[in-house]
Amino acid sequence: MRLQDIAKLAGVSPATVSRVFSHHPNIRKDVREHVFAIAKAHNYHPRLSTKQRNVVIILPGDEIYPIRTCLEMVMMALTFVLPKHGFRIEVLPQDNIERLDSIQFCGAVAIGAEPDDFKKWSDRFSAPLVLVDRDAPANSPNVYSVRSDEAKGMELAIGHLYERGCRKIGCIIHGMAGTGNADIRRTSVAKALKSRKLPSDGLIQLSRDDNYVEIIGKLLRQNVDSLFCPGGNAGIVTAYALSLFNKRVPEDISLIASEHKLYSCYATPPQTTITQDHIGLAEIAANVIDSHLEKSRLPQRSVLQYSLIARDSVKSLDS
Repeated sequence: MRLQDIAKLAGVSPATVSRVFSHHPNIRKDVREHVFAIAKAHNYHPRLSTKQRNVVIILPGDEIYPIRTCLEMVMMALTFVLPKHGFRIEVLPQDNIERLDSIQFCGAVAIGAEPDDFKKWSDRFSAPLVLVDRDAPANSPNVYSVRSDEAKGMELAIGHLYERGCRKIGCIIHGMAGTGNADIRRTSVAKALKSRKLPSDGLIQLSRDDNYVEIIGKLLRQNVDSLFCPGGNAGIVTAYALSLFNKRVPEDISLIASEHKLYSCYATPPQTTITQDHIGLAEIAANVIDSHLEKSRLPQRSVLQYSLIARDSVKSLDS
């Protein structure tokens, strides 16, 4: 099947088909959708132009992805890595995603977006989409996932606290049930506690920004000896909340949070954290787009490991 064959079946000129596949802005929506439907029906995948090096970074709204710190760290990694691969960057808020129909681009990267929002991506665009920190929707051949192993990350933190003698670990997970990574983190923390025969009832809490301090107070009343607070600005907020309750880290309570490049190592005391490989995530995203331009394919799902940065916020209770 050639481009000329798609044009004949669609009843348009080869030049029009070429403009559709290059996302030219001066193509009517009905024509664009018709050409893509013909191409999909005949399993035709156009060759993307290697001269077109524009990558769109799609940023979520607060209601979808409230954890701004991770968003910022992934964004910093992408703006560092993509230009090294020769890509130009355009940033687009997800609530303005209809603009993609008028932008010429060879690939897109969405940070922390919900997969259901992109179920029809492969029907609309020939360019690849890389979802960072989320799984790709089913039956979407041009949608890729690059994420960190949340289960292993939660295990890493709980294991470190356990090795230091902590036996009643409270956990506050930023986010709400059914959104983002909240559910998999909660399940993974519960599994890590259970495998060590540690209590979990009432000790694993989901939290919004506006009730974080209140939940820390509830956990302290249960006499936890440590806190694990993955996600976003949790390290900053937790340190502040503990100061309100006159609790010192690590003398009174140990703490592990998510890495915050501008805070974690400068906190008092410097915080032990788990961290994603943000540069690694960005490199895979760039490689996926490169592979499409070269008419090859990488695995549709890539998973990177968390690492633990041990600093001074965890006290050894065995000593």
